[in-house]
Amino acid sequence: MPTDLHFLDTGGDETPLVVVHGLLGSADNWRSHAKQWQRRRRVITVDLRNHGRSPHVAGMGYDAMAEDLLALLDRLDVERAHLLGHSMGGKVVISLARLAPERVASLIVADIAPVAYGHDHDSVFAALRRVEAGSPTNRREADALLAEHVDEDAVRLFLATNLERDEAGILRPRIGLDEIQGDYETIMGVPAGEGAYEGPTLVLRGAQSRYVTDEMLPALHEVLPNAEIQTLEAGHWLHAEQPAAFQAAVNAFLDALGD
Repeated sequence: MPTDLHFLDTGGDETPLVVVHGLLGSADNWRSHAKQWQRRRRVITVDLRNHGRSPHVAGMGYDAMAEDLLALLDRLDVERAHLLGHSMGGKVVISLARLAPERVASLIVADIAPVAYGHDHDSVFAALRRVEAGSPTNRREADALLAEHVDEDAVRLFLATNLERDEAGILRPRIGLDEIQGDYETIMGVPAGEGAYEGPTLVLRGAQSRYVTDEMLPALHEVLPNAEIQTLEAGHWLHAEQPAAFQAAVNAFLDALGD
């Protein structure tokens, strides 16, 4: 059974742009972008299972997450959508495009390739577990706990978006940490589906990121043969580091499609 995802919808009748966050992200991270895009088109931002305000359920397989997203499109009577996914969200939208290409008007993939990756989130999970155990009552305490495992200010700020206050006033991770960690191998794996998605595709990658290297491009073009590759002067969080350039690239791509 698909999971009933939490979402934000700006409304409208045109083909929507559906935005899918990455690992440990949420729809909230895309608020400023959605505010800009909604001037031009309908925008739907979603919380994937075990993220944001969506339910916590077992299993982080890309087939299941694509089914969740497809069920949301059905619920909203969206026949076709432009899909934008960052990182893990990019693998989700690639999966949906392979499994149900007739529902996809175009694909925008932000800094991810359809390949398996190694482990590099151990410190992030340790930081969130430290907050869980430390029971902070304010953001400063929470940041100090996160800093025991994560040095980078920007990463701690990002992780802190996953904290919410419980009834006792304690800040706790709102994500399904057990479910995410339990299926981490699957998250690091390849997207679901077989064959290629032949529709119009834009791949945005960060020049300082190692997630879409030149060596990965043959594997990427095998799955996304019509992909246009654009490189922004940014790292993995290119939409946060270069918001104006990211906006411009997405708008130009969608405007050229005329949909």
